Amino acid sequence: MEYPDPEEILKLARGFMGARILLTGAELNLFTLLQNRSMTAQEIAAQSGMALPPLVILLDALTALALLQKEEGLYHCTPPVSRFLAEDASESVLPMVLHMAHLWHRWAGLTNMVKGAPAVHDQDSDAKSEAELRAFIGAMHVVGKNRAEEIVAGINPENARNLLDVGGASGTYIIAFLRAVPEMKATLFDQPAVMEMARERLSHEGLLARVTLIPGDFYRDDLPSGHDLAFISAIIHQNNPAQNLDLYRNVFRALVPGGRVVIRDHIMEANRTDPPEGAVFAVNMLVATDGGATYTFDEIRRGLEQAGFDQISLLRKDEHMDGLVEAFKP
Repeated sequence: MEYPDPEEILKLARGFMGARILLTGAELNLFTLLQNRSMTAQEIAAQSGMALPPLVILLDALTALALLQKEEGLYHCTPPVSRFLAEDASESVLPMVLHMAHLWHRWAGLTNMVKGAPAVHDQDSDAKSEAELRAFIGAMHVVGKNRAEEIVAGINPENARNLLDVGGASGTYIIAFLRAVPEMKATLFDQPAVMEMARERLSHEGLLARVTLIPGDFYRDDLPSGHDLAFISAIIHQNNPAQNLDLYRNVFRALVPGGRVVIRDHIMEANRTDPPEGAVFAVNMLVATDGGATYTFDEIRRGLEQAGFDQISLLRKDEHMDGLVEAFKP
C-alpha cells in the first residue's frame, strides 16, 4: 500500500467513524426495528426512549452509509442490509458486529498497552448467555460456510476416513469435509455449550449419523483418539506458544501413526507484515487475549516439531485467515 498524498492517510485515520456509526446502530438494534416497517425518528425515539436530536443525526448518517433508506422522513432497513443485520434473520451477522463493538473498548487501550500499561481483558464480559452464544455461533457459520468448501478442497482429504475437528463449533467445516468425502466419519470436539447447536445443524444437513459429538475443553481434556486427520481451525491465534505446544501434543496423541493435522489460521510471512490482515489481527489478539498472536510458518513448524510431527509444509499461503499448514505423525 502506498500513500501518495496526505488525504489517503487522513482517510485511514477517519476510518473509525463509519465503523462507530455502524456499531452504534447495531447496539441500538435499529436494523431489527426497521426491517419490517418504516418509522419516523420521532416514532423511534418514543418507542425506544432514545434522545431525538442525536438519534436523527445517527439515522441520517446510517442512511448516508447505505445502511438505511430514508424517504419523506421515514427510515427503513431494506433486505440487502436487514438480511445480515436484523437479529432474527437466518443469515444475520449482527452478533459478530456486536462482538466488534465489544472489541472497540479494548482497542481504545492500545496506546497505553504499548506504553507498558497492563492489559485489561475483563474476562467476565466475555461470558455469553445461551441465546447470545447461539447467535454468535450462528453468525460464525454464516461467515464461514462459503469459505469452507474451498478450504477443504485445498486440504485434499480424499484418503482420510476419521476426522477430528478441534473446536468445531456448530460443524461448519465438518459439513464441508463430509460432503467432499462420502466415506468419511467425523468427531466434533468443543465446549458443552455448543453441542446442541452442532447437533441441530448437522441433523438439518442430514449428516448427524456420521458425526460423534464429544463435549470437552482441549486445554484440559485429552482429545479422543483413533483419527487419521485432525483439523485445527482459527484457534492457534488465541494462544501463546506454550498453549499451542500443549494443543499440538494433544492432537498428536489423538492421531493414528501416519495421521495428519491441518491448521487453518493467519500464517505470517517472516517479515510479520504480510499478509496485512494478519498483522492487524495480531493487534486484536494483543488487546483481546492473554498472549495470543499471529504466527509465522517457521514458528508453527517449530511447535509442531516439538510435539513430534514431521513432514511439515505450507499447503496454502494466507490472505484472509485461510493459510493452511499440514504435518504428519510418524
